[in-house]
Amino acid sequence: MQLLFHYNWLIRDEWYSWCEDLTEEELLKNRTGGVGSILQTLFHIVDVEWSWIRLIQGKEDFQENFDDYKSISKVRELDARFHKEVEEFVNNWDENMEINKFYDLQSDGSHLTDTWGEVMRHIIAHEIHHIGQLSVWAREIGKKPISANFIGRGLGTH
Repeated sequence: MQLLFHYNWLIRDEWYSWCEDLTEEELLKNRTGGVGSILQTLFHIVDVEWSWIRLIQGKEDFQENFDDYKSISKVRELDARFHKEVEEFVNNWDENMEINKFYDLQSDGSHLTDTWGEVMRHIIAHEIHHIGQLSVWAREIGKKPISANFIGRGLGTH
């Protein structure tokens, strides 16, 4: 599981660098699918990852406002701030945590019960899903997307 988190972080960092060549208009342009724009999608990935990690640990979660992060540098700063806590949790993951229960309160007052392992895999899949959307949008604007290839990135040494 840790390898896939490291993979996502590596790919995310490459997307940040890729975005530095785009205009603010391209970064913020509302696109079909996803959560809106390229930048808002990256913001969403960071926010969701951090929120889920906090929630399964029983910590307080709060929602950041995208309007406060409308540049690639601000999203990167937010990511760096959240990443310390996320990385510590991921790197200290142990298989005994896999079956810990997470009780998710729904808006209708009901509860869903998941395991921490399910939530962790959801976080991984969530980011991969949105990275796929970024790849489609990259092609739409005539730019080569970041490779999603796991092979050849040296991740097997983690």
